[in-house]
Amino acid sequence: MRQRMPVWRHKDGEGGPVIETITANQAAAIAARLARIEVSAVYPITPQTSISEAIADMIARGEMDAKYLLMESEHSAMSALIGASYIGARTFTATSSHGLALMHEVLMWASGVRRPIVMPVAARTIGGPWNIWGEHMDVIAERDVGWMQFFCESNQEVLDTVLLAYRVAEDPRVMLPAMVVEDGFILSHTVEKVDVPEQAQVDEYLPSFCPEHVVDFNEPRRFGGLVMPDWWTEFRYRIAQAMEGAKERIVEADREFERIFGRSWGGLVENYRTEDAEAVLVVAGSAAGTAKEVVDSLRSRGSKVGVARLRVFRPFPAEEIAALTAVPMVGVFDRSYTFGDGGAMFNEVRSALHGSDNVIKNYVLGLGGRDVTMQLMEWIFKDMLSVAEKGLDRKVEWVGLKDGTGRW
Repeated sequence: MRQRMPVWRHKDGEGGPVIETITANQAAAIAARLARIEVSAVYPITPQTSISEAIADMIARGEMDAKYLLMESEHSAMSALIGASYIGARTFTATSSHGLALMHEVLMWASGVRRPIVMPVAARTIGGPWNIWGEHMDVIAERDVGWMQFFCESNQEVLDTVLLAYRVAEDPRVMLPAMVVEDGFILSHTVEKVDVPEQAQVDEYLPSFCPEHVVDFNEPRRFGGLVMPDWWTEFRYRIAQAMEGAKERIVEADREFERIFGRSWGGLVENYRTEDAEAVLVVAGSAAGTAKEVVDSLRSRGSKVGVARLRVFRPFPAEEIAALTAVPMVGVFDRSYTFGDGGAMFNEVRSALHGSDNVIKNYVLGLGGRDVTMQLMEWIFKDMLSVAEKGLDRKVEWVGLKDGTGRW
C-alpha cells in the first residue's frame, strides 16, 4: 500500500497562517485546491506523480469539488483539459520530462486556442540514456509553444505561483496557459515550511473563471476551426501581443498578491544585491538560493557580486534584464543545453543586452541531477570577476565536468 508523506501543521497564534512542512509537489496540489479547480486530467510520471496522487486523495476525502480524470497518456490529459476549458471549467494537470514532450502537439493547440490551463512541471531530464533527475531540458524544449513559464526557487513560491498563474492566465487580456516549473526532486520531493493561506484570502485574490465565450448548445459557436492564410498571421500576432502584455499583468498580480498575502516575489526578475555589483549571475530555479548564499559570503569578503533571478522565462523580461547594462560582467546559468550558440537562457539574456558594453558568459551545470554546490557556484562568481578584469577567454563553460574539459 502506498504511504502518504506525513504533514506537520503548526499554527502561529490564533487566526494566524497555517504553516505546513511539505514538498513542492504537495504545495502545488494544495494550491490547486485553494484555486478551486474544477477538472484535473492526469497521467503519472516521476517526479510529478505525487501531485496527481494528492489531488486524487483530496477529492476522495471530499476536500475538493472537482472532476478527476485518469487518462491513458499525457497527450490525452491535455486534450481533455482543452475541452473542459471550452465549457468554462478551471483546469489543472502536472507532468515532467517525456510526459511534457508527449504533450507537445496539444501544448501548441492549448495556447493557439487561448485556453488558460495551469500546469506545474517537475522539471527533469529527457533521455536517452535513462535518467529521472532534475534539470530544465524538458521545459526549455517547450519554450516556444506559447505557454507562460514561471520558474520557482522554493516550495512556498510553487504554491504562490500556481495561484498567481491562474490570475494572469485567466485575465481576458491574456488568456494563455502557464507552466509553473519546480526543479525535479530538489523541490518536488524536499520538504520545507510553507505558509498556506486561508481560503477566503485566495477567493479574494482569485475570482471564479468566467470566460466570455464557452460551449453552449443553445448558442452554437465554432471553436478552433480552420483559419485560412489570409487571417493566420493575425491570430499569431494576437497571441504574441497577449504574451507581451502578460508582463504587465504578472507585475500587477504580484502587487495584488503582496497586498492580500503580505509577500512579493519580485515581479518578473528578483534582483539580489545587484545595485553596485561588478558581476551579476542570471539564474532560474532552485539554484538561485545557492547563488544568493555565495553572494553573501563573497560580499563579506569584499567582492561586489549579485544575482538576477529569472522568475519568468516566457514572456521573457527583456526590459528588466536590460537594466543590467551598467554591470561590467554578466554570467548566465543554464540548467539545460542546446546545440546552438550557447544555452537558451544565455541567448535570451545576450539578446536583451545587445548593443551594451557588458561582457557575457554562459555557465552550463546541474544537468541530470548533478548537485550545484556552494563550491561550484563560488568558482563561477570568481571566474566572472576574473573575466571582468582580464576579458573573456571563452563564451560557454560546462562547469564541473569530471575530465576537466568543457570550455570553448
